[in-house]
Amino acid sequence: MAGLGVALASVLAVANRRLHVDEDPRIDEVEEMLPKANCGACGIAGCRPFAEAVVAGKTSPGKCTVNSPEMIDAIAGYLGVDAGREEKQVARLACAGGSHVAYTRARYQGLQTCRAASLVSGGGKGCAWGCIGLGDCATVCDFSAIQMNKYGLPVVSADRCTACGDCVEVCPKELFSLQPVSHQLWIACKNQDLADEGEAHCELVCTACGRCSADAPEGLIQIRNNLAVIDYDKNELASRVAIERCPTGAIVWFDREKGAVKGVDARRVTRKEPLQRIEPLPRV
Repeated sequence: MAGLGVALASVLAVANRRLHVDEDPRIDEVEEMLPKANCGACGIAGCRPFAEAVVAGKTSPGKCTVNSPEMIDAIAGYLGVDAGREEKQVARLACAGGSHVAYTRARYQGLQTCRAASLVSGGGKGCAWGCIGLGDCATVCDFSAIQMNKYGLPVVSADRCTACGDCVEVCPKELFSLQPVSHQLWIACKNQDLADEGEAHCELVCTACGRCSADAPEGLIQIRNNLAVIDYDKNELASRVAIERCPTGAIVWFDREKGAVKGVDARRVTRKEPLQRIEPLPRV
């Protein structure tokens, strides 16, 4: 047995010498200059593989949109390559129907997750398209970029969001999408019901009135399936003009300092408490 052990050890030693591949020491240096988020926003699964790809010249330092501009420049300077800036992306929610503006038609009792609730009559919310509000997105976010507000709506911190896409995958209503920060014009609604039916469930629903489409440059906004839709191929034409006459505030402008801003004609919501129905809520 001892002889066999020695023989196997010798074989392994020879194999290690002959098959050993020297790793570029710059990979360790580049990895140290990365944020260690391992979020995958760059399209590569992990910071170490990303560092390997950067050193190999297969991608640019700027592909990591989570890293600071200073560190991106430091990596580029260290390797002597172009930084290759990429625009930061953030998760955006296509719903503004918190409990203070959207009716709950039934009281859900069961596993407190959006995915579970969606399987039982949609979770009890009147709007079949709206956010259920049980916070699956906040739970899966490893970067604390999503917090649930007091009305049961997710609020995304653009500074903390790494565009990893976990919230996009977990939302059963498919309300999240990853958007470049330059997409400041946003439809905070996904409802496709007719105006009267939609307003019966939520006060901030898109009513497909067409005012945003009429006020925006031609072709920027169209009405499809009772919902305003933005053509981001024409994003350079976007401005706050399109939001000003929206009667419900379903279309917003993301100001880089103030966050989501509504137009001057948008309905003002002063209610602080959840909407209540007179009749008892059925259980689902």
